Amino acid sequence: MQHPDPRTALLLRQLALAFDRRSWHGPNLLGSLRGVSPDAAAWRPQPQRHNIWEIAVHCAYWKYRVCRLVAPEGAASFTLKGSDWFVRPETSTKEAWVEDVMLLRSWHDQLLQHVRVLESDRLDEPSGRGEFTIFEVVSGIVAHDAYHAGQVRLLRRMRGSESESES
Repeated sequence: MQHPDPRTALLLRQLALAFDRRSWHGPNLLGSLRGVSPDAAAWRPQPQRHNIWEIAVHCAYWKYRVCRLVAPEGAASFTLKGSDWFVRPETSTKEAWVEDVMLLRSWHDQLLQHVRVLESDRLDEPSGRGEFTIFEVVSGIVAHDAYHAGQVRLLRRMRGSESESES
């Protein structure tokens, strides 16, 4: 279905390209996570630095925050206690890693659903996040995904156990 507002159609396409569709700029966020083992996801380059696992959950959280802005009734609550960054892993199991990646996918899907039905006139409304409009915040989550996809790729290379060609 083609959306009547070209800005909404652009947002939907950009959200997909940065998250799970083939992009000109290289691996998207989900592609960057593909093939990452729980051990690799939990690896830290230094103490007190974020790991791939925490980046994935951080991205899920910010998709949730944008959902809260665009959903007319607000979004469901985020399932984890806290905000922004969450210490991960609580348990380094494949099941826990898969569950957190599914949390990211779920919030991405919810964001797409909310943007699809977003009224065009709301795109220019203030977002409640400083001077930025709803359009700017949704387009910002695209940049957020691309930025963190790059971080994931860098952490994979720093760890050295997974080559760039694995995803």
